[in-house]
Amino acid sequence: MNDIQYDFGIVGLGVMGRNLLLNMADHDFAVIGLDLDPIKAAALEKENNQDRTVRGTTSAPEFINALRKPRALMLLVPAGNPVDAVIASLLPLLEPGDIVIDGGNSYFADTDRRVGTLATSGIHFFGMGISGGEKGARFGPSMMPGGDRQAYERLRPVFEAIAAKVNGEPCVAFLGNGSAGNYVKMVHNGIEYGIMQLIAETYDLMKRGLGLNDDELQQIFQEWNQTELQSYLIQITGEILQKTDDVTGKRLVNVISDRARSKGTGKWTSQNAMDLQAPIPTIDMAVVMRDMSKYKEERVQAAQLLASNSAVAGLNTAQQDIVNQLRNTLYFAMLVTYAQGLVQLRLASQEYKYELELEEVAKIWRGGCIIRAACLEDFRQAYAKNPALPSLLLDPQIGQDLLKRQDDTRNIIKLAVDKGIPVPALMSALAYFDAYRSEILPTNLIQAQRDYFGAHTYERIDQEGIFHTDWTPAIPPVA
Repeated sequence: MNDIQYDFGIVGLGVMGRNLLLNMADHDFAVIGLDLDPIKAAALEKENNQDRTVRGTTSAPEFINALRKPRALMLLVPAGNPVDAVIASLLPLLEPGDIVIDGGNSYFADTDRRVGTLATSGIHFFGMGISGGEKGARFGPSMMPGGDRQAYERLRPVFEAIAAKVNGEPCVAFLGNGSAGNYVKMVHNGIEYGIMQLIAETYDLMKRGLGLNDDELQQIFQEWNQTELQSYLIQITGEILQKTDDVTGKRLVNVISDRARSKGTGKWTSQNAMDLQAPIPTIDMAVVMRDMSKYKEERVQAAQLLASNSAVAGLNTAQQDIVNQLRNTLYFAMLVTYAQGLVQLRLASQEYKYELELEEVAKIWRGGCIIRAACLEDFRQAYAKNPALPSLLLDPQIGQDLLKRQDDTRNIIKLAVDKGIPVPALMSALAYFDAYRSEILPTNLIQAQRDYFGAHTYERIDQEGIFHTDWTPAIPPVA
């Protein structure tokens, strides 16, 4: 066994690392894993069977020497300093031509730094987003690698074998230069934030606004997953609403705290979008609402102090009709959220010279990943017809899908306002749609205000050039 040259190695044998290696082994690749914890190294081999070549070790030299050249190894350790520490420990053992892949959710600028640093030693560094969780890692994730195109050929057979498949096509592709893979995964997670918030707001409207019980809510989400809303997040929402708590006997979702946690990728998406001047308000509102959820004590006080004295608006429409309008509203807002994220990817590709192909992005998101949905095939087709498409909103088919649902979206938002139920993500999606299709926006007034108080100048619609006006009112004559 010690004489075997292994095809691929992973550093970090937590659930993700172990499952990815076992997935590779299922596809006839010889794999080796490194972890300083001997229990994890032993657990990898224990899960193996005699038909596969799988090895675990706690020795870095043994790990590196067992890999066939050029070596291909992936780091699955926490983002930040741990990645740099592992790279520093392995670098003396590596040789020019070897490939190191960071499979965690690292910030894209850190990946660019590591690409440059390792290039001085002749080492190829890849940042690769992986989506699908532990089950995806074991049976087929969506993977988003970025780095050196030629070096990717060493990785491609392994990645294409283990990736999720849609219509026989693997949900992995070389995405672009440098940190392209980590950047695409970051925006993927931002879209994930947005869609989760949209689903939560829709759930809240049905629960508090319509008074539907848990069984009714579960049934609706289960049925919606058989419609144009078909997606992983809709599917698991139906499953979550069905789960009973072993301790209380209640539906588990009703005993889970409403203080939401996050790991920062949504915030990174919003922060960088502002640097790029890429408006993504629905994703921004999803980040804001996770922050708002943390102010539980203040919200409890405000619920008493700021309780509405007005009568709650009644329903003027049959409940089933409202549920159908909600389905259209949620689909409308989901399409707009994907559109926002994909515009950000287009602008980032230009700014950072990634050379992204958005058809490839939509294609590999169709399966394996958390934001997989039936509508992604429509997106893929839209970019296949027009690779330079500025926004999905400008695709004729998708545009018509939105127009057909805009009236229902407006009605649902009015209902939410009447009932005092917060739907900031749904509202932001409609506002984005309305702003994007507005030939004229009121920002001419803002330009005038900036010039008035700061002499920031403005442009005119009837002349070329930059202009400034003395806005100071004339002093009235003394009587």
